[in-house]
Amino acid sequence: MIFKQLFETDSSTYTYLLACPKSREAILIDPVFSTVERDLQVLRDRDLKLVATLETHVHADHLSGGKRLKQRTGSQIMCPAMLALPCADVGIQEGQPIVVGSIELHPLFTPGHTDHHHAYLFESPMHKLLFTGDALLIDACGRTDFQSGNADDLYNSIHNKFFSLPDETLVYPAHDYEQRHVSSIAQEKARNPRLGKGRPKEDFVALMDGLDLPYPRKMAFAVPGNEACGSCPENVPPELRGPCAASDQG
Repeated sequence: MIFKQLFETDSSTYTYLLACPKSREAILIDPVFSTVERDLQVLRDRDLKLVATLETHVHADHLSGGKRLKQRTGSQIMCPAMLALPCADVGIQEGQPIVVGSIELHPLFTPGHTDHHHAYLFESPMHKLLFTGDALLIDACGRTDFQSGNADDLYNSIHNKFFSLPDETLVYPAHDYEQRHVSSIAQEKARNPRLGKGRPKEDFVALMDGLDLPYPRKMAFAVPGNEACGSCPENVPPELRGPCAASDQG
């Protein structure tokens, strides 16, 4: 498998490129609107054809690049089926693998950060890669205080779906804010300050309910924009409209 981890600095978002070396077909997990040109160049440099973009959830901190990439490449937009987004080409759900060339991803329904959140598991004879979205981060986890988040559900998702995987499973999150790139299930079970060392659910719920964090600064336009698969709503502030203006111009 061809694999590359890409980073968008403003929202500290990781986008993941996975591609089949034989068919040259590629998929991007959680692409960002403002880095579409970068992603297209990465594909060209590797002689890859983008066939799909895959979202873990409706993001609140950035606009998705899904719609713009579809316009430029003809790729399909894949989102959790339970969202029933009219702009999505494929609705994904647990139990229905996503196949791109020789790559097979297994969706895992992992609510808690949002009520529709999905993670994606890639398995090979050599290793397992887990793309955890915003559910499980490195030494942290996603918030549960908006977008139908629920701390009880997140605890169950992480323990039942993630921590039940082999310890050597590699964890690739959708964000990191301290220049870290990858973790493992063993590491998160041992040292995650919110969930590790067998922390009881009631303690986790109390911790999450007491975080009292400000909402993401792009949330007012990112959520409706991402419900349209990465469109620029009218309420995008002027100082952030640069990528939108470039998209409007083609």
